[in-house]
Amino acid sequence: MAQSRKDIVAWVGSHVLPHEAAVRAWLRRWTSRDQDIDDVIQEAYCRLAAMDDVTHVSNGRAYLFQTTRNIVLEQVRRSKIVRIDNVTDMGSLSILDEAPPLDRVVAGARELQRVEQLIEKLPLRCRQIFVLRRIHGVSQREIAQMLGVTQAAVEKQATRGLRLILRGLERDDKLETSIGENGEYSRERTRDR
Repeated sequence: MAQSRKDIVAWVGSHVLPHEAAVRAWLRRWTSRDQDIDDVIQEAYCRLAAMDDVTHVSNGRAYLFQTTRNIVLEQVRRSKIVRIDNVTDMGSLSILDEAPPLDRVVAGARELQRVEQLIEKLPLRCRQIFVLRRIHGVSQREIAQMLGVTQAAVEKQATRGLRLILRGLERDDKLETSIGENGEYSRERTRDR
């Protein structure tokens, strides 16, 4: 039985997001281009968002690193020009390719797009802190110094942002389930308008 989107997003928020900075640091060994790193991270989140169930994952950090390694390995296989240092580290990857089916990747991309739209709707200060902390992996101390606020304020705003995003996703899920088979809104939904 598949888990709810809310549970999966909450799991990603608590077990995966805190390790994004470590994954980004590992990716810097592979490329110095921030765009490449962002693309790999985005693909990893797409794959995580496409999952129907996360109860089988015992370690979010290890799972994020494994997913990221899979993506890097796929990119190396597809590229025609391979950096020599990538070839020397290839032995450390030794991973099975477990790419999800295309429909799951597309569903994950849609889910990520929903999250990006919700991030854009966050209040300005909350959005700034959330993006710096959760997307770019900047430490609470650095954000506090940059914005002239306390570390507690940074933590509060990052948590608030995550909570607002989860609520937005939950509302979106409820809206989707209220749409009937023929694409019409159910009576309950139209009464709420």
